[in-house]
Amino acid sequence: MRPLRHHTRSRPALPGRAVRAAAWLAALLMGTSVLPLQAATPSARQLQALEAAFNGEGDLGALLGGSPDLEPGLVARRRQLLLSRFPDARWQISTGPTLRDGRQTVLLRVRGSRQDGPLRFRLEAEQQLALESDGSRITAQTLIREQALLRTGDTDLRVSLLIPDAVLTGQRYDVDVVLDEPLEGAIVAGGIVGLSPDQVTAFESPALQLGALGGGGLFRTVQAPFSPGSQTWAVLLVHPQGLVSASKRVRVVADKAQLSP
Repeated sequence: MRPLRHHTRSRPALPGRAVRAAAWLAALLMGTSVLPLQAATPSARQLQALEAAFNGEGDLGALLGGSPDLEPGLVARRRQLLLSRFPDARWQISTGPTLRDGRQTVLLRVRGSRQDGPLRFRLEAEQQLALESDGSRITAQTLIREQALLRTGDTDLRVSLLIPDAVLTGQRYDVDVVLDEPLEGAIVAGGIVGLSPDQVTAFESPALQLGALGGGGLFRTVQAPFSPGSQTWAVLLVHPQGLVSASKRVRVVADKAQLSP
């Protein structure tokens, strides 16, 4: 039987660094804007050069430009911020699924880790993007999907983020985070909070309250705004095997055809 949805009881927050992770995971990759596309997609050579530049083997400024969120200085600052927190971070760019209109997407992944006292944090983040090129530079992007996970502990605590990639304006939908394996008597706490665009952009800490979880997960029903845009959710789970912090962006669209681009 599906666990009942309820508001969790407030508990003291975890140490600040663990809680803050949920806030800035959503903005660690190329950017946060959703932009229309009109031009050609980047060539394989451009994508290879972009991956190399993210990994310190090229000039991002020579590859990007043309829109506010792809301004080279902004992207470089985001990259440097991530490296300051995960010094061994590595980016990987690969071909993604083709959209219904024939556009080719790319998958931008980043992996990294850091040691913070007794805790070792491991980051896994991914964006699916449709990119626009003018032939020499990547000039704009459309964000299709985005999520990130941050873990501690030696064992990957298996969780499923059952959060849709896109919803209609005004729609009520489920934001569920499920532990894939039985609790077997373990006591688990968790919390979920929505982040404003300003919090995502500024990497601000969310006021995230934790409560004891029953039924093997965190379950909430929310409502999308009545204007197109996006919502970003931050989640924190505390388990005897470690912490899991996650963020997921949900696109909010006005047309059903845009739910599955």
